[in-house]
Amino acid sequence: GDEHRLAGFSATLQAIVSFVENSSGDHIKFVRAGKHQIVFLVKGPIYLVCISCTEETFEGLRGQLELMYGQMLLILTKSVNRCFEKNPKFDMAPLLGGTDAVFLSLIRAFSWNPATFLHAYTCLPLAQATRQAASAVLQDIADSGVLFALLMCDHKVISLVGAQKATLHPDDILLLANFILSSESFRTSESFSPICLPRYNPMAFLYAYVHFFDENTYLTLLTPRSDAFFDLKDSRARIQDVLLKSNVLLEVQRSLHENVLRVEDVPIDPTSQSTSAPAQSSQGLNSQPLSSDEAIGGPAGLWHFIYKSVYLDQYVSSEFALPIKNPKQQKRLYKAYQKVYASMHDKATGPHKTQFRRTEDYVMLSWITQDFELYAAFSPLADKTQAIKICNRVCQWIRDLEDRVFIYGESTIAWQYHHCWGDV
Repeated sequence: GDEHRLAGFSATLQAIVSFVENSSGDHIKFVRAGKHQIVFLVKGPIYLVCISCTEETFEGLRGQLELMYGQMLLILTKSVNRCFEKNPKFDMAPLLGGTDAVFLSLIRAFSWNPATFLHAYTCLPLAQATRQAASAVLQDIADSGVLFALLMCDHKVISLVGAQKATLHPDDILLLANFILSSESFRTSESFSPICLPRYNPMAFLYAYVHFFDENTYLTLLTPRSDAFFDLKDSRARIQDVLLKSNVLLEVQRSLHENVLRVEDVPIDPTSQSTSAPAQSSQGLNSQPLSSDEAIGGPAGLWHFIYKSVYLDQYVSSEFALPIKNPKQQKRLYKAYQKVYASMHDKATGPHKTQFRRTEDYVMLSWITQDFELYAAFSPLADKTQAIKICNRVCQWIRDLEDRVFIYGESTIAWQYHHCWGDV
């Protein structure tokens, strides 16, 4: 809305924050007003406020405000606080000029991108040899002052290399990708822009060299050097040459259209033909194997799932099945995922290991172990026993596909993770 017309409203919100600070020395968290929930996030001189009637949880809305604040830091760094210390009437708006599209894109992501509440990133499914080829060429330039090198396709990571002992938080990947994809200038020419990674160092700028190889695929090289543009331009040319010769870019485009996870493709357990049920693993949900005549998907079947690897901070999710094809239905499902995620991780009552919920819209089954988290949505008519069987099959399927859908086992200059899978 218009900034001047909202002045009185903004002043009221500021008065509420100040009243709580002055009367109790505390920070206000939220206010309930009928169907509306008003959530506050106080970050020094900066107040972030969300007013919602979507029935999202307080934790979920607060997490969204944290990401909004992180997006602001990516553009300005936390050193903007010093400007307010010197002059309480300092106007930050001119510094954020032209970034409306960035924040609007992030707000839209709260309705479709699981990374916003999972705090994990997702990879483009690729053959292991293709991903290794991409990683190898990025590793070759890692000693040229590059702190992080990322090859991405839209919001999905193709390859990620970091200098030794440097780690990149999934939230920073989310905010960086959102910044790049929602800024038209990055697409039209190779760019060199100061950015801050709030989880890496909120007080300092790095410099991002960004180049789009095609409409979807782009390279980001991050360095602390402000004079590195031409060096990184040369590095990009070498990287591009190798990616073209090794057909990586061709495989990326093919993966965009072919390598999707569909609930209909979850395999049936061949051991289910046996007359006696095998012993269940300690990691598996308490269920019997799925028989070959039990359909996955359909009126009483699996509609969608999200699987997160705890060790890798990566997730995969399926394509939407037919019952939830339109955007409104998909948005409703993500709201349900956010709610069940908050419930599973509720510090007051949990964390929980498993949860089964039946609503008018879905049956939601969630399962957390030391290795992974699984969130699955079924038809509201789904049977609990069948849902548990299908979740066991999904976990086994993802384990079979892990070489294609996750990044792990990189070289010594890349991220190091110990990936320990238990039996599912």
